[in-house]
Formats: sequence, structure tokens, C-alpha cells
Amino acid sequence: MMPDRPPDESGQLAVASHLAPLRRFTPARIGLGRAGSGQLTATNLQFMLDHARARDAVHAALDFETLGQLLREQGWRVARVHSAASDRSEYLRRPDLGRRLSASGRAVVEGATRGDDIAIVAADGLSALAVETNLLPVLDCLRPLLVARGRTIGPLVVVEQGRVAIGDEIGQLLGARLTVVLIGERPGLSAADSLGAYITWRPMIGTMDSSRNCISNIRPAGLSPGEAAAQIIDIIEQAFAYGATGVRLNDLRSTAPGLRTIANAP
Repeated sequence: MMPDRPPDESGQLAVASHLAPLRRFTPARIGLGRAGSGQLTATNLQFMLDHARARDAVHAALDFETLGQLLREQGWRVARVHSAASDRSEYLRRPDLGRRLSASGRAVVEGATRGDDIAIVAADGLSALAVETNLLPVLDCLRPLLVARGRTIGPLVVVEQGRVAIGDEIGQLLGARLTVVLIGERPGLSAADSLGAYITWRPMIGTMDSSRNCISNIRPAGLSPGEAAAQIIDIIEQAFAYGATGVRLNDLRSTAPGLRTIANAP
């Protein structure tokens, strides 16, 4: 008996059309169909476009001058610094340099006011687009929540070529009890504009990722600024209550019945 012939492209398009209602709930690549043993032309072109957007997000430069001006207009005390990575190419090749401040950046932070409850760090990370799109809306929602709870906020440290762990050095230098690092996340093929928030209790150089909590997918098509700010403040309040973040915070919370578990940093 001859094997069944694979559906032709028109048949695949018909199958894909039946899955369209499902695709409106997710940007994941489902029900794409095929043409023989290959992808449909439209599917392949969309993949190439999404891949190009992700690459552009990684290599794009954040306009720090404009960002700093906008933040100051909204009343933030801004300290702009640079990581130990001299440029984007070195930043991508040497993740370790993105985790530490340059000598000049360290001097800037050392000269800032110390001893506040919260140190907020904004870094370009792996997506300048994420910071451009989401940073200001998140801060607009987060600051009133912090103020309402009586938390003092240090200068907003804006980092060029920074990675998550650079917040540990900044928080340690500022003597902050907790840091919130808002950073552009690694782009995926369905999201090139996702901002992440990493929260660390008693930050210091060498802190492990297991000692942080992470809220990710903050973007227009994901977690809204208001929802993200509410989740961030919830973790902050739990951190101050238990004196911990990350795995330890989850362990401490698990001893109290009825409390939900907080997501840990990857």
C-alpha cells in the first residue's frame, strides 16, 4: 500500500486557520503548517523577521542622555555609570565585566548618598528596547508604592553595559538594604522588548542568583507596569519582613501556612 501523501500547502493553510483562535492567546509558534518537508513561506519569513528583531535588540544602543533627562524631569536623582566592559562587543564577549563597575563608575557611586532602604538600578542589559519601552512606566507605578510604605529610595543608578549582578556592587557601595535591578532581558523570537526586575536583599559582591527573586516578561504584551510594580512591592515587603530574598525567602515563607511561593531568579 502506498503511504499517504502529505497535505499540500493549501491543506496546511486550512489546518493552520483552524488553529488561529489558539494563536491569539500566545505568540508561540503553534500550528504553523508545512509545505512538503519544509516550512511555509510565510512562516519562514516571519521567523527571519523575529530573529532580526532579536539581534537588533541585543546590539542596539540605549540613548542614556535622553533617558537621564526624562528621569530627572520626573524627580529622580540620577547617577549614570558604566560597567567594566568598554563597549558592546566586549560586553557580549565578557559577561564578567558587565557585572562590575568601571573605576570611574565606582567613584560616582561612592560619592552618592548612602544608607537608604532601596537602591534602584536600571541597566540596558541585552535589550535597549525593553528599557526604552518599559522603564519609565514601571518606575511611575513603583515609586508611589514605595513611598506609601515609608521606604527610602537612593539615587537611581543608570548603568551602561550592565548585567544583573552589577546591582550587588552598587547596593553594597550605597549601603542599601535591598536592590531592585530593572534590566533588558535576553530577546526571544517572540519578545524583544521584555524587561526583568531582580530583587536582592543585603546585596554584596559575590551574591548568588539563588539569593534573588525575578519578575520577568514586563512588556506591553506581557506583564503590565502596574502588575509588575505590585509584584515587586510584594516581594520587597516580604524581604523586609523575613530579611531574605530568593530560595531562603521561599523556605521561610513555606513555614507559614497559606502563603504562596515567590518565583526565584533563573
